Amino acid sequence: MFVAMNRFKVAKGREGDFETVWSSRKTRLDEMAGFVTFHLLKGPEREDHTLYASHTVWTDRASFEAWTRSEQFRDSHRNAGQNKGLYLGHPEFEGFESVLGESADQAAKVA
Repeated sequence: MFVAMNRFKVAKGREGDFETVWSSRKTRLDEMAGFVTFHLLKGPEREDHTLYASHTVWTDRASFEAWTRSEQFRDSHRNAGQNKGLYLGHPEFEGFESVLGESADQAAKVA
């Protein structure tokens, strides 16, 4: 499993605009082999921003990398440059490969 995250420092008072941008766009993630799930996460508030993270789960790193080279990726990010006033700085990417995992189903079987 591979988890891809982008952190966004959203300017204070622009949280609603930021969430509207995300909820109104077509990601086309569902068209990609290896895509598992997506979440937009809202984190802690600071004096000048609120932290958000986009969080996608993929079956493996190769599936994520294929997404970044795809027409679907280019299409879903086509208007990203128009929203720069929403952020403080650039989004910060973090990618993680799973080394250990557990699910609710597995925990129930052990109990």
